[in-house]
Amino acid sequence: MREVLIVQNAASGGPRRVGDWLAEDGLGLEVVRAFEGAEVPARLGERALLVLGGGYLPSDDVRAPWLPAIRELVGQAIDGGRPYLGICLGGQMLAEVAGGLVKADAGEPENGSVPITLRPEAAADPLFHGLPEVVTAIEHHKDAVVELAEEAVWLAQTEACPYQAFRVGATAWGVQFHPEVGPGRIMEWDDRGFDLAALHRQALLDEPAAVPVWREVSRRFAGVARMS
Repeated sequence: MREVLIVQNAASGGPRRVGDWLAEDGLGLEVVRAFEGAEVPARLGERALLVLGGGYLPSDDVRAPWLPAIRELVGQAIDGGRPYLGICLGGQMLAEVAGGLVKADAGEPENGSVPITLRPEAAADPLFHGLPEVVTAIEHHKDAVVELAEEAVWLAQTEACPYQAFRVGATAWGVQFHPEVGPGRIMEWDDRGFDLAALHRQALLDEPAAVPVWREVSRRFAGVARMS
């Protein structure tokens, strides 16, 4: 059985339904709770890699001293052609390790269920081809990728945060949004001046169309991992 190494960077930032989907599609899951002090493996080996979100910048090593070990694994995934999926912080980390730029408090924060527009480049992408032109996903961020590496393929965007999804090489993807969470996650957030109940209601309306899309993307990633 092919395995995926999942690195968790926050107590609330588990793999959730994406982990369930990957397991359903035949991958073994090894979850490293790095935020609790669990050791991040030094070598990725033949595994796929999933790096989850957290309230840090990719190089915020003082507050999160395990991040250098994750960046090393991301570099191994890029260099070795290992399947990689980075979500939120994990996506920003892929951008930075590949040579792009991530900034704190970049642009307008995005919170709740947000419409994401696929770019023409997505039509030829192994994960994003054939999806609806506009699909929603949960967002909760203020930091963002502001520049992609020259060789990266830009796949999806929003007006407030252009680099919503991208690919580096043939098998490494980064996304700013959270395909692993559903509307219930919104009600777990701290109230920072926005209406959680209203955001939750909108996410519930969007969920029936969003779930099949992210389920299919997860299935395709699992397929890439099994074949690698």
